[in-house]
Amino acid sequence: MRTFNPLSILKKIALALLILLILVIAFLSLGRAPQAEEISWGVTFSQKYAEDLGFDWREVYLALIDDLGAKKIRIAFHWDTFEPERGQYNYDDLDWKIRIAEERGVKVIPVIGIKVPRWPECHIPLWAEEIGKEAQQERVLKKIEKIVVRYRESEAILSWQVENEPFLKFGNCPWYDKSFLFKEIDLVRSLDPETPILITESGEQSTWFPAARIADIVGTTMYRRTWWHSAGGFYAEYPIPAVQYYRKAWLIDLIFGKEVICVELQAEPWGPAPTYVISLEEQEKTMTPEIFKGDIEYAKNTGLSTFYFWGAEWWYWMKEKHNQPEYWQEAQKLFQD
Repeated sequence: MRTFNPLSILKKIALALLILLILVIAFLSLGRAPQAEEISWGVTFSQKYAEDLGFDWREVYLALIDDLGAKKIRIAFHWDTFEPERGQYNYDDLDWKIRIAEERGVKVIPVIGIKVPRWPECHIPLWAEEIGKEAQQERVLKKIEKIVVRYRESEAILSWQVENEPFLKFGNCPWYDKSFLFKEIDLVRSLDPETPILITESGEQSTWFPAARIADIVGTTMYRRTWWHSAGGFYAEYPIPAVQYYRKAWLIDLIFGKEVICVELQAEPWGPAPTYVISLEEQEKTMTPEIFKGDIEYAKNTGLSTFYFWGAEWWYWMKEKHNQPEYWQEAQKLFQD
């Protein structure tokens, strides 16, 4: 008579799961994706990053629209610049950005919440660092309410991005709270039910399922070469075939009926320190004009139809301060085609 062996059963289950994982990876990675018939290009913009590069941020913002030709801009709404003192709101900068977008026919995705693009991700005012989690969350909800109510009637608003990669623990943030994310989304929907909500996830480290369950639109990142701080630090290239983005987006559409767009297409260096600190030689380890062109072709081969570049402020910096306009000029071809 056979005896029941739990360990043997577990081994068989593990083997079956491994085989299933291999089949899933093969499905995601084999073949080629059909290119989208029409591709829309945009940029992500950070006021603080433009200033870190040594510019008046308004100069960069106008250049992106008037010279580069960008008609879609994803804008980080940083908490510390919007509410530098408790209860004192700086609408001037946001009003100006939205007004310029309206005048130029530009569509905007405001990123709102505590975690928004650019390191340290959670741009918390100094005064808010001294209060607890619950008090911080109350202030974030108040900030979201102020912003959505003020700009929800603007014809420039394309969608609201609530938090930045909220399921990825990346950045200098005091806490991560999924239940709070749901409160933020519910608040935005109650204030502006007509405008879609975008939730973003890592393109390299996520299935996108969590975002697809709660968002109207799923946003993914697309990074190719990055610096890893672990093990003393090293450069790594993600071995992800372009078709994998297409297959994952197909699954998201099949299961959830949601569109996937790329909100961060890497178009600047990712080194061991900020771009304005490391040498140009070091920057070329992850970004050159040739790499840039190759990444554009890679993006096209994913089959996605909407891309927001990550690094347009850096292109301007390279053009204006280092006499290297190649990135800017190459992007112009896409925006002005």
